[in-house]
Amino acid sequence: MSQDSPASPAEPQPGKTVSSAWSPLKIPLFRMLWIATLASNIGTWMHDIGAGYLMTTLSPTPIMVALVQAATSLPIFLLALPAGALADIIDRRRYLLAIQVWLTLVSATLGILTLTGVTTAWMLVAATFCMGLGSAMMLPAWAALTPELVPRSELPSAIALNSMGVNVARAIGPALAGVIISMAGTGAVFLLNAVSYAGVILVLYTWKRAADASELPAERFFSAMRTGYRFARHAPELQASLVRGLGFFLFASASWALLPLLARGIGDGGPQVFGLLVAFIGVGAVTGAFALPRLRQRLSRDVLVAIGSVLYALSLVALANSQHLYLLCGVMAASGFAWITVLSSLQVAAQMALPNWVRSRGLALFMMTFMGSMAFGSLTWGKIAEHSSMAVALEIAAAGLILAVALTWRWRISSIGDKDLSPSMHWPSLAGYTAISNDRGPVLVTVQYQVMPDRHAPFLELMQSVGKARKRDGSYAWGIFEDTDQPGHFIETFNVESWLEHRRQHVRVTDDDRALQAQVRELLQPGTQPVIGHFVSPHTPTGASK
Repeated sequence: MSQDSPASPAEPQPGKTVSSAWSPLKIPLFRMLWIATLASNIGTWMHDIGAGYLMTTLSPTPIMVALVQAATSLPIFLLALPAGALADIIDRRRYLLAIQVWLTLVSATLGILTLTGVTTAWMLVAATFCMGLGSAMMLPAWAALTPELVPRSELPSAIALNSMGVNVARAIGPALAGVIISMAGTGAVFLLNAVSYAGVILVLYTWKRAADASELPAERFFSAMRTGYRFARHAPELQASLVRGLGFFLFASASWALLPLLARGIGDGGPQVFGLLVAFIGVGAVTGAFALPRLRQRLSRDVLVAIGSVLYALSLVALANSQHLYLLCGVMAASGFAWITVLSSLQVAAQMALPNWVRSRGLALFMMTFMGSMAFGSLTWGKIAEHSSMAVALEIAAAGLILAVALTWRWRISSIGDKDLSPSMHWPSLAGYTAISNDRGPVLVTVQYQVMPDRHAPFLELMQSVGKARKRDGSYAWGIFEDTDQPGHFIETFNVESWLEHRRQHVRVTDDDRALQAQVRELLQPGTQPVIGHFVSPHTPTGASK
């Protein structure tokens, strides 16, 4: 199903002026893309409802219906990191254009096959998987797009508008799909979804995007993936948002996986019932989007995630034990409120843990956790429902949500964002090293410190944080050593794959890193400064032994 995607790293901070909620719409490009995306999201939700309902007519078993959700989520789990690497190193406008065309063709093909009566259960799964491939390649690039469209002061309002647009579509698309399916069949819904991409394609095609201004060549694909993974390994703030996300989405996926079948047992069981229930999820999410700014002023992100998880668990229990349509509409609205509360809190935490240079790759890892949990969870709850009942599967998922809150609580996300990850550009220039080619490497960098006698312990403690920063920015090895002949004389070493990668480190260093390095300098002997050395592996002559 269509999911909310991260949009930007900013969040209103206490004591800072917050722009109007609607002011980003004054920017023509953002306004046109927002309207086009709203239409596309409505089409996507219509498509998702059509796919879910069609499977209940082709193969009405819990595992096959859950497989539709898994086919949407699994490609994002598998391909999000490669897609994030691509989004960070190539022109995003052309990249997104190609993906929109792909999604249009797949949706149109499925529509034609369905209208002609050719579509089978496994053909539907395959087409859904192809749609998922397009979403997997699109989401990281789309997530990194908003900061290009609006100034930083407008980012918080742009986030709110993007979230609102997704959830307005969630409220309109499913209800509209239910009506269209009852009148013209699911094939018509798939064709309308194909048409809905036209607006986004037109806006992207006419956008005259400025070329990225950088003296450094673009990263290579596999190197970019390794660097993104290395960053995540040494970024505890990002890891916290991933762990909390895993604890929520794995169990919350139960309702998304089983709702198409549950809807068939409510009222007349027609497509209108399914569309109405999902529409009320959207209504609840829109309500939550409006309420969240005030809730964030009163409650931390950790508390919001806990409250949202408990509320979602209660909605699963109600869904398992009631077949009253109007009651379940309220339950679905509550689940939508809980969903947007948790998802928004985790998205903001993930984005605020990321500097610009690795944003798409970091968001890709968040999406991998999100969609991997949804895919694995969907198959798990479908299998449990098949061997017991849907009610039992939903109740087990509800219990898991409550347990996950307790088990993941120590991974706190409320303080994420306290660090200033803006590029500082304070490292000395490498302009004088013109004789060194970019492909030379590996590179060894040394930094010598003369520390005051009584400050060794705090120095070494700070240097552990420095080491994590070096590794996040591209170093594959780091160490700190003390001279045995000169107590207090320390040498820091770190290795980088190539001279070009070390040049990139110079533009990746942040204002938070500068503040940390200033604290280190305060512990040095008066009148001394760090002494930096660069060493590059020599070229091996052809035929020389290694």
